[in-house]
Amino acid sequence: MNVPIHFRRLRRRSPSILRLAAALLLAACGAEPAADAAPADSAAEVTSASDAGALSQVELDQGLGPIRDLTLDDVDAALAATGEGAFVTKCSACHKIEDRYVGPRLGTVLARRRPEYVMNMILNANEMVQRHPQVRELLAQFYTPMPVQVTDPAEARAILEYLRTVQMDTLASPTPASNGAGGL
Repeated sequence: MNVPIHFRRLRRRSPSILRLAAALLLAACGAEPAADAAPADSAAEVTSASDAGALSQVELDQGLGPIRDLTLDDVDAALAATGEGAFVTKCSACHKIEDRYVGPRLGTVLARRRPEYVMNMILNANEMVQRHPQVRELLAQFYTPMPVQVTDPAEARAILEYLRTVQMDTLASPTPASNGAGGL
């Protein structure tokens, strides 16, 4: 029988793809340990507990990263417009303003988090995911770590300014309670 070459390649790769998918599924959905059994990853639990304890109150409030004690003036419309463009390009694939999506909704993020925290999450997501207890909770809820797509503090500041304008709009208009979990 004459089988096209792409099917033969797929047939050779299928066992590898299936093994990888099974390994990822098992890792993500591992079975619960028995109540009387010692946890297999007790060292990891101790590490995460010590990481949370190692963070200062400033780091818990403002996040881990270069931004500290930010002073915000009135909203800068031009900066917010720049931030909206950056948000659409770099953030909107995972975040929506009023709905939960791949990541948490961001319409009221500034009612829950300090501006420094938001900017540090934008700029330093990897360390925040590894060390910040609130971000680790979000990872457990949303299953997807936030990639670092913004490395320029000025661009992160522009996104923050856009979120400030959205925050004002969102608070002005009531939203249904079923629109998804908050976050960041």
